[in-house]
Amino acid sequence: MPPTWLRYAEDAVRRSPEGPEYLRGVFPYVLPPLVELEREPVPLDPAEEIWITDTTFRDGQQSRAPYTVEQIVALFSLLHRLGGPRGMIRQSEFFLYTKKDREAVERCQELGYRYPEITGWIRATLGDYALVRAAGLRETGILCSISDYHIFKKLNSTREATIRGYLEVVDAALADGVVPRCHIEDATRADFFGAVLPFVQALMERSRESGIQVKVRYPDTLGVGVPDPYAALPRGIPRLTRALRREAGVPAEALEFHGQNDLAAIVPNAVAAWLYGASANNGTLLGIGERSGNTPIEALVFWLVGLTGETHGMDTTVISEIADFYRAIGESVDQRLPFVGDNFNVTRAGIHADGLIKDEEIYNPFDTRGLLNRPPGVAITDKSGAAGLLMWMQKHRPAMAEGLDKRDGRLLRVLELVMAEYDEGRVTSLSDDEVGAMVDAAWGGG
Repeated sequence: MPPTWLRYAEDAVRRSPEGPEYLRGVFPYVLPPLVELEREPVPLDPAEEIWITDTTFRDGQQSRAPYTVEQIVALFSLLHRLGGPRGMIRQSEFFLYTKKDREAVERCQELGYRYPEITGWIRATLGDYALVRAAGLRETGILCSISDYHIFKKLNSTREATIRGYLEVVDAALADGVVPRCHIEDATRADFFGAVLPFVQALMERSRESGIQVKVRYPDTLGVGVPDPYAALPRGIPRLTRALRREAGVPAEALEFHGQNDLAAIVPNAVAAWLYGASANNGTLLGIGERSGNTPIEALVFWLVGLTGETHGMDTTVISEIADFYRAIGESVDQRLPFVGDNFNVTRAGIHADGLIKDEEIYNPFDTRGLLNRPPGVAITDKSGAAGLLMWMQKHRPAMAEGLDKRDGRLLRVLELVMAEYDEGRVTSLSDDEVGAMVDAAWGGG
């Protein structure tokens, strides 16, 4: 009788259609991916514990100029502080291919942090696995592309041969006591019952035989996932998460979602993964990643707090330090990005400024001063009005703003100077220096 894993692979071939299955009813290619819905929703099934994992130095490094070793060490230290002593950022994965990759791993290992744990990332070859052994890592990600798009078009192979090759590398890792984390690439475009399920069942069988829990990361490689509990397989993240848990038998703590943002649903999909059974969510700092990006770790931090009701020791103020670090190394930080962008909690609307003056909770979603070390701000434009100027004064000239009313003649004089700028054709907001000069002129003139 063939070994269990091979029977699963042979079953996959028997259940698969002749030739590749590209699910053209859902992925016509000449249109955006089409959404199929089931009649019944998937029930909520959250894991008892949830956490975050990091791929800033792997997937995040595939969309920008490579980090220097010093930059990796600095960012790794910031991740350590952000995740806190309880390791809410549990792991960080690294390339191992170049001398610089290996030096970065060694330098981060020398820091002696328990969290994030350093893990590897390799292709499913024994040659790549030798790099993991040489680095002395206890866990590694293994690229296990699972959709027919990848198996037939990229690998020019078959399901049976592909699965056989993946499991050969998994066996090598297990023989060394290394935890394999199998990344079933393109899971949201794959034949779940014909390819994903038999492969993952084979992995769980190997877990039982070896006593080492194999982990499964399910990447939404092209960002086609749908967060709705009615959405059908393979695109429905709730349904896919539940199927991996309940049909394939993956424990919550061994299940990890990896999102991409091609269709602008990355955060809802990540939250859905947590709500329907995965313990781990994989992301990058500032969402920097291939194409439209990965799940931003800073967003995962705040959603984890929102879902669990506590910070678990995470230092959320480090997020602002991380954004400043990226700016310092020349990375463009989109001003509209949540949590880290310059405009995140900055208003230009006078009506919003008026509300913030009365009580910042009116227009601020949470205590950005306490949690991000970023008090609400205002940028002065022709839409700011006297209320916006008063808010600017309270931040930049607090002594002068004491007891000041937005109907004060001096403030209205500043407003006149502001409006004159825009009457003359200005289209950008005023700098703090420019507003300060106008304030000085109005106050100096009585």
